[in-house]
Amino acid sequence: MCLGIPGELVERLPEHEDLAVVDVSGVRRRINVGLLADEELGPGDWVLVHVGFALSKISELEAQAVLDYLNGLGQPYEDELDALRTSDIA
Repeated sequence: MCLGIPGELVERLPEHEDLAVVDVSGVRRRINVGLLADEELGPGDWVLVHVGFALSKISELEAQAVLDYLNGLGQPYEDELDALRTSDIA
């Protein structure tokens, strides 16, 4: 199952303007934020992440609602987190 998962932006990577580090349920990964070039993004902002790309900026309230739902899915969400732990954009 492929999901769009909320991630909290931890830092922008100045050496790669299209990359940022997000925290997704305790897993930190670099993602591509190039699709959101028109958005002002900074630490503490929430984005919807899918296959290593930030698809949209979302509110913290929306992020929490989605995370609550995803946690309720059980194993499918754990599978997505496991996939995220083993992947990285270099």
